[in-house]
Amino acid sequence: MNPPPFVISIQSQVVFGHVGNSAALFPMQAAGLEVAAIPTVIFSNTPDYPTLRGRALPPEFFSDLLQGARERGLPERADFILTGYIGSLDVALMVADFVAEAKAVNPRLVYLCDPVMGDTGPGLYVPEAIADVMRDRLLPMADIATPNPFELAWLTGRKIANLNDLEAARTYLRIAPNAHLIATGCALEDTPAGHIESVILGDDGPSRHPVEHLPVALPGTGDLFAALIVAGLARRLTLPRAVEIAQRLTARALTHASALGAGEVVLSEPEFRRALLTLA
Repeated sequence: MNPPPFVISIQSQVVFGHVGNSAALFPMQAAGLEVAAIPTVIFSNTPDYPTLRGRALPPEFFSDLLQGARERGLPERADFILTGYIGSLDVALMVADFVAEAKAVNPRLVYLCDPVMGDTGPGLYVPEAIADVMRDRLLPMADIATPNPFELAWLTGRKIANLNDLEAARTYLRIAPNAHLIATGCALEDTPAGHIESVILGDDGPSRHPVEHLPVALPGTGDLFAALIVAGLARRLTLPRAVEIAQRLTARALTHASALGAGEVVLSEPEFRRALLTLA
């Protein structure tokens, strides 16, 4: 038997709720992937609640976890690395070193960088020094990058209003020529009314994927979306098809969360879980 696709997922973790690895781990596992989850921060919950406990992992602790991953040969085994929220500069620099090492020893590795930095409304919610590491070190190594329009605008210093702006942003970010930029949650000048879209840009031209704009904005949405893209690619879907499946399943999770009155994405809706098993 062939081993299942293997993912190293480096991002936040919460005790309660679904953001970071706490949103990404279950969908990838349900789709039949093996996942090594490495936390960058451990919080009690998202910052949207009245209290927040926990902290970014101390640098020496995080370094020890990465060393353990090396000792188990995880970079050599991995098919994908997924990175998301990073809570301290020291950890950001170690993540960049680890990804570079992994890509050097494992050329077939696919790296998806979700530069979780901010969004319209809250603005930038990581220190600028961490955002600089994402722009200058992580994104140039990415095979796939999934910024939202706010993150793209901050990273490039350019307003994102149309397809030309997205193509200019891709060039400015200095991602590899054969890498794909997936601009998520875009409402461009010519996006159909009542919709947002994911726009894939690569050396094979743009691909636009509009979807109904739900009046729901919940923590964990982008983390879930990125993990579902990895799951789709690991199950040999094309990138456009993986994006469409990720959009559909993310919308199911958001709709279910809204019906429950939940404050973040919910992963328990039966059809959502059934679709993940179908991917597997």
